[in-house]
Amino acid sequence: MTSPRPFDPQRALELAARTFEIEARALLGLAERQREGFPAAVQAMLECRGRVVVMGMGKSGHVGRKIAATLASTGTPAFFVHPAEASHGDLGMLIGGDVVLAISNSGEVDELAAILPAIRRLGVTIIGMTGKPGSTLARHSDHVLSCAVDQEACPLNLAPTASTTAQIALGDALAVALLDARGFREEDFARSHPGGSLGRKLLMHVRDLMRSGDAVPRVEAGASFSDVLREMTRKGLGFTALVDADGKPAGIFTDGDLRRLIERGADLRDLTAGDVMHTSPKQIPQDALAVDAAGLMEQHRITSVLAVDADGRLVGALNSNDLMRAKVI
Repeated sequence: MTSPRPFDPQRALELAARTFEIEARALLGLAERQREGFPAAVQAMLECRGRVVVMGMGKSGHVGRKIAATLASTGTPAFFVHPAEASHGDLGMLIGGDVVLAISNSGEVDELAAILPAIRRLGVTIIGMTGKPGSTLARHSDHVLSCAVDQEACPLNLAPTASTTAQIALGDALAVALLDARGFREEDFARSHPGGSLGRKLLMHVRDLMRSGDAVPRVEAGASFSDVLREMTRKGLGFTALVDADGKPAGIFTDGDLRRLIERGADLRDLTAGDVMHTSPKQIPQDALAVDAAGLMEQHRITSVLAVDADGRLVGALNSNDLMRAKVI
């Protein structure tokens, strides 16, 4: 290894620009190379009765792990198997009905070539992603996807750079075509991403976050004003719900309403709950999505909503702090 040259910031920027240009050309060329092999591969994965098993060595293996993860998160059951480990027992992870997506730019990597005949005997469909249409991998494959590139971005044209970018993009194209064909929706994506922000928004319901039982501030509509204030103070949500004889919300009184009464100089001693409540309080079904509750609060510029059951009875209360703690907003 020769001694390193002095660092030249301008040369680094020029090499970065050259890398972007080469890899952009590689991706544009990738679209032109896709023929009948691509739709055939998508159809094979759609009709797969088992799982999509992705394999690859070296950099192609790293790409394969990413492709398997993307497929699995978008509705296509998939996992990665290392070719070297497959020849020492992990081939037992494959079952009839699986589809193998084998990735190798050269198509001649020894560890993969060694297990292709054994994979074939299992009766699985093999999709080869390779840059060499005449390679061993291509010959053993039922369907071939071309990930060929004209040159690597590496100045020596040796390190996998543009070729691995092409592999990643081709894997993404498979995942996009598959999710479209499956009718994959936001709700489906959320189910496989329950810890993400989309999962929280599309899977979390009002009943999951609302205060319920004795934690809900409520009094009967005929209660005294003192009872309203005591309940609001005791529950600490900044309001008290007023319910009728059937337990349905009849009104609401908030700490903001209290401040406005005091500012007007109202005589609070003889007031009843019915005198001060706002009728038709904002309500939301307990089975509604929490994100819908957030939208209701934003629309009406309020910080709390009442949750009701299918019969319209008060069963819970939800405020903006509850939504923020759950990272719904």
